[in-house]
Amino acid sequence: MKVTLNSSCLVQPAEPTWIGLMPLTESDQIGVLSHVPTIYFYSPSKNFLTPKDTIFTTLKTSLSKVLVHFYPLAGRLRWLDGSRLELNCNNKGVQLIEASCDAKLDDLGDFTPSHNFHYLIPQIDYKAPIEEIPLLIVQLTKFSCGGITLSYTISHAVVDGQSALHFISEWARLARGEPLGTTPFLDRKVLRAGDPPTAKPRFQHEQFQPPPLLIGQSSSKNESKKATNITMLKLSKPQVEALKNEANKTRFHNDSARAYTRYESIAGHIWRSACKARGHAHEQPTAVGICVDIRKRMQPPLPEKFFGNAIVDVIATGLSGELVTRPLGYAASRIREAIDKVTSEYVHSAIDFLKNLKDLSMLQDIHALRTNQGPFYGNPNLGVISWMMLPLYGLDFGWGKEVFMAPGTHDCDGDSLILPGYDGDGSLVVALCLQAMCMEDFKKYFYDDIPSDGV
Repeated sequence: MKVTLNSSCLVQPAEPTWIGLMPLTESDQIGVLSHVPTIYFYSPSKNFLTPKDTIFTTLKTSLSKVLVHFYPLAGRLRWLDGSRLELNCNNKGVQLIEASCDAKLDDLGDFTPSHNFHYLIPQIDYKAPIEEIPLLIVQLTKFSCGGITLSYTISHAVVDGQSALHFISEWARLARGEPLGTTPFLDRKVLRAGDPPTAKPRFQHEQFQPPPLLIGQSSSKNESKKATNITMLKLSKPQVEALKNEANKTRFHNDSARAYTRYESIAGHIWRSACKARGHAHEQPTAVGICVDIRKRMQPPLPEKFFGNAIVDVIATGLSGELVTRPLGYAASRIREAIDKVTSEYVHSAIDFLKNLKDLSMLQDIHALRTNQGPFYGNPNLGVISWMMLPLYGLDFGWGKEVFMAPGTHDCDGDSLILPGYDGDGSLVVALCLQAMCMEDFKKYFYDDIPSDGV
């Protein structure tokens, strides 16, 4: 598959906007300088049979208009003291790329993320000075059959998934000729630490410690070099319900009145399947990284459409042997215990903890921040992120809704996402990257361990 880049431009807000330095929250500071990619596929349409530059012009014009309201995305990051960042709202612009592909959409099969996606998604040069890297890059790729893909990659130091999707949906509204639906809340002071912050955090924050290593290893270097595969595994609604019912047969959590959720049950199932596929020793420590949306957990709740990173990372821990030999409810209970920690007080404690670190390189190697290589969260660990409740589908820029949407390539061992099924039928999809030598065993355990009433 050959993709040719035809043109590229910087798109700036259509009207003057506020110019100045915007402090980032502590939650914005702890991620690596990664851009999170997403891609939408659109089948050939009569709307694409207009002059070839019409689609690109529509995207460019509407993007310029929506940036008036979401102007921080047109800015650039900059280093403060070598380890902390701030956002320079200078309207340098968002990069928009036009490309063409000699293949047909059908050549992509079932759209399972593959290395071919690299050519359809904007690539970031993280060796460039940070002041030159756009926070948002969009690529329109036209296929030989007349179909298109629209992909974007957006800075995780500036927004989380909820905020990114708010922006994209409003951009689509303006492209369709409709008025803006809801304006973003841009003031991040509501999630900043006090000055001075509380001297001693009120909670333990294990998520800021290095994740477990394989027994007998002193680093994750060898594991991080191993080849990986990517897959998307569908769970039908009966399978989802069967796993949830199985988890709830045995309660291990203190609050036994609350049933384990779909996320807790399926994340626990992924965790156990990975432990089995990786062939861990019984006493192997293992952890699952979990992202918790805090918008409604704060007291008071964050303002509607808060634009930024409103998530807190927590970890669930256990021993592989206990996870695979005890009922599914045990793994679900470990995940719930981690999630239930996230109260308003816990979030403020985490913010204060980070604020008290004079140098964030104490938390995360500054070289990793500069080169976009965060801490390795692969074997024996996992990250299980939920996109189950995000409005992912139905993105219509005026030429109809997509035929498929997928996360961009995520090729780091242990990365996984739980997405809603595309048909809206209660099914779910697990997008997973795992070491190649473990993938087939994982698939076997993943499906074989679903109770028979979900088959």
